[in-house]
Amino acid sequence: MFEREVNPQRVTEAEIVVVIPSYNEADSIAHPTRMADQGLCRYFGGRKSVIINTDNASPDGTEEAFLGTETQVPKIYITTPANTPGKGWNFANAFRKSCVLGARALVCVDADLLSITPEWMQYMAGPVLDEGIDYLAPLYARHKYDGTITNNICYPLIYGIFGWDIRQPIGGDFALSGRLAQHLVSVPWHRTTHHYGVDIFMTMNALLGDFRVAQVGLGSKVHKPSAPKLGPMFVQVVSTALLTVVENFHRWKDVTSVRRTPVFGLSELGPAQELEVDRDAIRRNAVEGFKATREELSTCLSRPVLERVERTFAEPDGPRIDTELWVDILFDMIVAFGRGEDPPRLAESMRGLYFGRVYSFMNETWELSSAECEEPIRQQGVRVFQRRDELRRRLEALR
Repeated sequence: MFEREVNPQRVTEAEIVVVIPSYNEADSIAHPTRMADQGLCRYFGGRKSVIINTDNASPDGTEEAFLGTETQVPKIYITTPANTPGKGWNFANAFRKSCVLGARALVCVDADLLSITPEWMQYMAGPVLDEGIDYLAPLYARHKYDGTITNNICYPLIYGIFGWDIRQPIGGDFALSGRLAQHLVSVPWHRTTHHYGVDIFMTMNALLGDFRVAQVGLGSKVHKPSAPKLGPMFVQVVSTALLTVVENFHRWKDVTSVRRTPVFGLSELGPAQELEVDRDAIRRNAVEGFKATREELSTCLSRPVLERVERTFAEPDGPRIDTELWVDILFDMIVAFGRGEDPPRLAESMRGLYFGRVYSFMNETWELSSAECEEPIRQQGVRVFQRRDELRRRLEALR
């Protein structure tokens, strides 16, 4: 959804496009803009480049902050109409504009990044331009409880169902080829894809479209952490992810192994960003969320799973949702999506269970370092993969 473009230098073509989506990022957007400019000048000085800020009509002065940042590389500002929020709308505008410019490589970075360096441009655009990679997902050092939607939902689905070991499928910073950008604007988008569901949509469609996929080491992810975000992000990501799983059953049902992805960029990721976590607040969100959606869950979860969930939420020190129960819940919810019920409503009903799993994982790993937590996170994906035949049989029965 496109309303207005500001293109002071009248850019009509570019080989490399850096995309910075935003909403109310006036206080932070200058830094990634400067870093992108320095990296493009340093590593790709002989190529035509442009930095594009795709915005949601931010009222805080994001447009002025972006355009006012001094750069050698030209800039373009594009906005949706006022009161049309959604990160996905920003990416859709960026992909379409990049196709018009004839871009070969797109580098997409968050507007609130503090850890971005000029080298990111080389790490991300280089493999696309020189190695023929179509999609680069980020590989960060992250705090063990930063990215809980990734750790407990998106990564296990990508690993266990699609058969790809991609650690940060919704990390926020990606690189893609112009060919993939053209593909992404040609496939159907769900309503939630136009919002926070866009990152998992990009990753899943890159895999489903048989594009060349890799990961890129970017060091520590230092940003405004949102773990766990209480707003619409959960519903939008989960709805897009589970719908994509169900609608593309024929594309993944015969997967028999998990593929490793090549890694470009940094091999040593460094220490994770520090993060303060209120475990008691996570538990309250779990208990209150389950209580509010108990009736809805009775139509989504199988009776044995629902009974186990009810028992553990009734425990004084509960809930305790271990990996096996969590896989049961994921499979039941995917089957509920397969029955064609309302996706956002289903995803909303899952929120309390998600917080219950986060709380349980915290209790299981509280004394472990962020690096040590990588193995139990991976095991969630392993168990989904080991049990995927159960899900395949249940989805086939719906057809």
